[in-house]
Amino acid sequence: MAAPVLTDRRARLEASPLRHLDPLLVCIPVALSATGLVMIYSSTRRRLADAGLDPLTYVHRQALAVALGVAVMAAVMAVDYRRLREFALGAYLAVVALLVAVLSPLGVSVKGAQARFDLGPLQLQPAEFAKFVLVLVLAAYCGAHRGDLDARRVVAALGIAGVPMLLIQAQPDLGTNLILGIMTIAVLAVAGARARHLVVLALAGLTLAVAAVQLGVLEDYQVERLTSFAQSGRDAQRSGYNQEQSKIAIGNGGLRGQGLFSGTQTNSAYVPEQHTDFIFTVVGEELGFLGSAPVLALFALLAWRTWRVALLANDTYGTLCCIGVLAMLTFQVFQNVGMAMGIMPITGIPLPWLSYGGSSVVASFACMGLVANVHMRRFT
Repeated sequence: MAAPVLTDRRARLEASPLRHLDPLLVCIPVALSATGLVMIYSSTRRRLADAGLDPLTYVHRQALAVALGVAVMAAVMAVDYRRLREFALGAYLAVVALLVAVLSPLGVSVKGAQARFDLGPLQLQPAEFAKFVLVLVLAAYCGAHRGDLDARRVVAALGIAGVPMLLIQAQPDLGTNLILGIMTIAVLAVAGARARHLVVLALAGLTLAVAAVQLGVLEDYQVERLTSFAQSGRDAQRSGYNQEQSKIAIGNGGLRGQGLFSGTQTNSAYVPEQHTDFIFTVVGEELGFLGSAPVLALFALLAWRTWRVALLANDTYGTLCCIGVLAMLTFQVFQNVGMAMGIMPITGIPLPWLSYGGSSVVASFACMGLVANVHMRRFT
C-alpha cells in the first residue's frame, strides 16, 4: 500500500518550527505581564486620582510596552537563532552607541541617573537591551572557544562585557551591572572556563566592589541602599525607609492578603517606587501568601523550562544563550523579591514583566523569545 502523500499545507506545518514551540515559554510571560498590569494599577490609581490625572495612565503605557514586547518576542522567534549570531556584533555596537548617547545631552536625567531617552509616552533605556545583546555576543564568543577558554580568552570575554558595564556605571546603574556580571560568569562557567579563572574573577569582583565603596566611586545614596538592609530599623527615615515600609506591606498581607485594591500601605502610598522596584509588595499585601506563591511558582516554572531548553539545545550557542537568560531571570527575581522582603540590599532591579518599565518588559520578552527559538529548532 502506498504511503499517504501529505498536502503542501500539511507538509509545511509538519516542517514548521512552530510545531515544537513550548507554549509555557510564551504563556507564562504574558500571564505575568497581565498580573503586573493589575498590580501597577493598584499601586498608582489613588496617587494619580489625587493629582487629577487618569488612574489608568501607567497601565496604558505598560500595556503598550507589553504589546510591543509580544511583537518583539514573535520577531525573535521567527528568525533562526543561529542567524541571530550573525547580527550579534552589529547589535552590540548599536547598544554601545546608545549607551554613549544617553550620557550626552540627548539623554534624560531622572533622580540623579541619566539612563533613558524620552520617546513620547514611552522611555527607551538602552541598559535594559544590553542584557539581550550581551547574551548573544557572549554566547557567540564563548561558544566558538568552548573547551579552550584560556586566560587570554576569558579576559577578552570580560572586555566584551566590560565596555557596556563601564558606560552603564557612568549613568550610574549598579543594579543592571550586577545582572550583566552574573550573566557573564554563568556563560563563562558553562562554556568551560577553568575553575581557577572563575575564582580569580570572583575575588577580583569582590575587591573592586570594596574599592568602589572605599574610594567613593559609588554615590553616597548607592552605598546607603546597599548597606541599609543589614541595619534594619537603624535608619528608618532615610536609606532604610523604603525597605521598612516594604516589609510592613508584605507583613500586612499575611496568609490571604487584605484584598485586591485594599492594601493599607499601597493605598496610602507609603512604599516609594512601589509600581517599579517594589511591585512585589503590592502582591504580598493585597493577595497575601496564597497569591504570592503562584506568582513565584510561575517564575520557578519559567526558570525550569529555560534550563530544560539549555539541556535540549543541539549546539553550544543555543545552550549558552539559554544559560545567559536563565542567569538574568533567576538573579532578577531573587534579588527583587529578596529586596522587598528585607533580606537583600536595594539595587533598583525590576521584577521581570511585573514592574513598570517599558524597556525592561520588551527586553524580557526578547530574551524569552530567544529561549523559545532555541527550543523550536532543537531538531534542526
